[in-house]
Amino acid sequence: MRAAVYARVSTTRQAQAQTIEQQLDRLRVAVAERGWVLDEQHVYRDDGYSGASLGRPGLDRLRDHAAAADLDVVLVTAPDRLARNYVHQVLLIEELAGHGCQVEFLDRPMSQDPHDQLLLQIRGAVAEYERTLIAERMRRGRLAKLRAGTLLPWTRPPFGYRLDAERPRDPALVRVEPGEAVVVAQLFDWYLQPQATLYRLARRLTDLGVPTQAGKPHWNVASVRGILRNPAYVGRALTNRTRVAPARRRKSAMLPAGRGVSHALRPPEDWIEVPVPPIVSEDTFAQVQAKLDTNQQGAARNTRHEYLLRALVSCGTCRLSCTARQTGAGYHYYLCRGRTDPLRAAQGQRCTARYMPAGQLDELVWADLCALLTDPAQVAHALARARSGAWLPQELHARQATIAQAQGQLDRQQQRLLDAYLAGVVGLDELQRKRQELDRRHDTLLAQQRQLEATAQQRLELQAVAEGIERFCQTIRAGLATATFAQRRQLAELLIDRVIVTDGEVDIRYVLPTSPDGPHRPFCQLRKDHLDLEQPMVSADHELRGDGRAVGAGGEVGDVALDPGQ
Repeated sequence: MRAAVYARVSTTRQAQAQTIEQQLDRLRVAVAERGWVLDEQHVYRDDGYSGASLGRPGLDRLRDHAAAADLDVVLVTAPDRLARNYVHQVLLIEELAGHGCQVEFLDRPMSQDPHDQLLLQIRGAVAEYERTLIAERMRRGRLAKLRAGTLLPWTRPPFGYRLDAERPRDPALVRVEPGEAVVVAQLFDWYLQPQATLYRLARRLTDLGVPTQAGKPHWNVASVRGILRNPAYVGRALTNRTRVAPARRRKSAMLPAGRGVSHALRPPEDWIEVPVPPIVSEDTFAQVQAKLDTNQQGAARNTRHEYLLRALVSCGTCRLSCTARQTGAGYHYYLCRGRTDPLRAAQGQRCTARYMPAGQLDELVWADLCALLTDPAQVAHALARARSGAWLPQELHARQATIAQAQGQLDRQQQRLLDAYLAGVVGLDELQRKRQELDRRHDTLLAQQRQLEATAQQRLELQAVAEGIERFCQTIRAGLATATFAQRRQLAELLIDRVIVTDGEVDIRYVLPTSPDGPHRPFCQLRKDHLDLEQPMVSADHELRGDGRAVGAGGEVGDVALDPGQ
């Protein structure tokens, strides 16, 4: 028989202790005793790979060769060496058996006997329990060592530090890299100079030819901010600072939110501090933190000019958000972030979208918003279409159409059955049996149809919404002409989800439905919907209550496409 052997250890320490070699020696001896043929290319091993995952290079090669019908039997020391999870064990055994390759365990020989199969299940469950128990013990032991200051929280040191090759997690053996430490100290001093910004510091480091921690020539703002924010440079390596939490911000309103999780800060009393050699003084670090905390609020881009659509404009070319910018000549623009990002520029991915005149765009959007509020016919028409079901999600429409088609088929089958009975083709007993079966199927379809109608009704209860929007329009209509900038800005934030500019086209997406095209989901959820964690995510039209508060009930919005030249 053409045999293969597989061995695995979970940690690098076990691999260094030669435990995997011990497994392979035992497996080779067992293959020789059975008289099987073992080629060295069919000796598969995974050094330092967890049994909880199927993504292992040695296991992948084994599965590939088995799929090519190169193997008759695979010998493993124990089931937990093949996989820790019972489901994974069954998956692998059945997959290999399907390719004509039998799996045998050296320590616990198995057969097709039900008792052996039950024992395999029990052992798989115990192995999974052991893995969970080991992981929890390791987590608690790691926290205990961190609190005692005997374990370094870094797996990769920050810029300016080096770890000991033999004991990389020992805080006492952390050393400062003199060349990089000078750069770090200089960064803190540069940032405290007047008019210094993170972007200027990143460009300065790039121009000086200072390589990044990864050895790359280009610095970005995030790397510089990370250095200036890192408390390790004053001798405090902190860990246990964050916890997993639902995401509350998106990188761009026109890009998906990704996994929808983020990291939130824990209370300071939960932080764990491990001492390391300092590079800058506490006073300098505190001054830099104060400047970082206040530079965004006091930045000139936020105080020199009043931008009606600040944080509401996105670039239709690269789908990134736009910032406000004032040129040296005093002109105000909305500018895509993709044009100024040094990292994108270094990678040759700079956005080519043109500058958007802030004054013209603000006036265009404000005029359209006023037209919408003073002429609620657009809203009434949109709500009428919504009540008729025109804006239901495509999936719901498809299910309704499928049920209607199935009901039509049942009606035709019943008619054909009656015709066959009248023609004497089928008897009365057959007719009754067939009709009972068709009636049961018809009742099932009716129940599904009622369920869909109830779902649709929940999504189309817009009469109260229409009345609330009308009252809201009447309330604010009189003050549109005399509204201050603060009032106009508040109204824009309330009613506008996004203004997308693509070359000469402006696409305004309101929080209330206004377009006959209906809702769609190209940009994840609305800002307000994305931030409202308590609200259920259902596919329905966005509402505007009578009290003027915008409520996003789902991810779809209506849109109005405008031509700036109009």
